[in-house]
Amino acid sequence: MIEFHDREREIEEIMRILRAPPNLITFVYGPINSGKSSLMEEVSKRLGKDYVVFYVDLRVRFVKNYDDFVRVLFKVHKSKVKDYKTFLAKALEGFNFEGLPIPKNLLIELLRSGDVFEYVITVFETVRKKGRIPVLILDELQVIGDLKINDLLIYRLFNLFVSVTKKRHLAHVFAVTSDSLFIEKIFNEAMLHGRCRYFLVDDFDYETTVEFLKKHNFSQREIELVWNCLGGKPVYLVEAVNNRDRLKELCESWLRLRKRQIKDALYGLNEDFRRSVLKSLSTFKENEIVPYEKITDELVWCVKNNILFLDPMHEILKPQSRLDLLAIRSILQD
Repeated sequence: MIEFHDREREIEEIMRILRAPPNLITFVYGPINSGKSSLMEEVSKRLGKDYVVFYVDLRVRFVKNYDDFVRVLFKVHKSKVKDYKTFLAKALEGFNFEGLPIPKNLLIELLRSGDVFEYVITVFETVRKKGRIPVLILDELQVIGDLKINDLLIYRLFNLFVSVTKKRHLAHVFAVTSDSLFIEKIFNEAMLHGRCRYFLVDDFDYETTVEFLKKHNFSQREIELVWNCLGGKPVYLVEAVNNRDRLKELCESWLRLRKRQIKDALYGLNEDFRRSVLKSLSTFKENEIVPYEKITDELVWCVKNNILFLDPMHEILKPQSRLDLLAIRSILQD
C-alpha cells in the first residue's frame, strides 16, 4: 500500500476551517481522481477526541429514491430503542462513523413520516452536549442532484446544511464532488450566496510529482516520462509505481485507450455536433488551460464525458488529466 503523500497545505487549510466555529458549507471539488476523498479521509484520521466525524459515501449504493438516500445517510442499529437520547449517548462514544447512528425502529418511523432531517439535528445537538464538534462529510453529493420528493431533495439538504452551519453553528459540513457542472450550478445558486465556500483539490503540480516519485527511487528520466504522459494525477502515479518495470508500455497503452474512449464517444454524436465539439477542443492544441465566458452545449458534453474539467471559481477549462490533453491533441491531429 502506498502512503498518503503531501497535501499538507490543503490539510492545514481544512484544519483552520475546523478550528473556527461552523459558519459556512464547504464544497470540496476538483478533477476526477485528484485525491479529494483521500484528503478528507486523512483529515478525519488526524482529528482528535474533540471531533466526531460522520462520513457518508453516496457511491456505496445506487441511490434512485429518497429511501435509498436515507439508508446511506444513516448507520442502522438493529436493536429497538425507546429512549433515543440514551441510545445516542452510547452510540456516539467513538470518533468516526460511516453514517449517522439510528435505531431501526426509529428509521422505519421516520421513513413513514417523510422527514429525517430533524433527527440529524438531534444527533448534532447530542454531540455538542458531550462537548464535541460534529463534522459531516458527504462524498459525491451530486448523486442526489436530480432526486425529488415533493421538490428536489438537494434543496432540502441545502436548507439543512445552512441551518446547522450558518444559523445554529452546530456542525461543520463538507460536500465532496468531482462533478464540475454540479459545482457550476451551486456556484450560481442564490440560496447559497454568502453561505458556502469552495475548496479546490487539484492534481499534484510538477514539484510534488517529482517529490512523490523520488521517494520511490524513480530516475529523472522515469520522472519525465511519467509527468509528460500522466501528469500529477495521484491514481496514475500509484499505478506508475506499481508498474515501474514497464513504464513506457504503460504510458503508451493508457494513451491509446484514452484516445479510443474519446473517439468512440465522439463517433456517437451526429456529424454537426461532433464538428462543434472538436472545434471547442481545438483550443487545447496550443493551450493546457483556457478561460470561458459561457458554458455551451459542446462544453457540457465534454465535461459530462469527463474529458474536460470546469472550474467556475477561476472561470477556466482544462482537460481532466495530462493523459486527456495528449489524447485530445492526437485526435485533433488525426
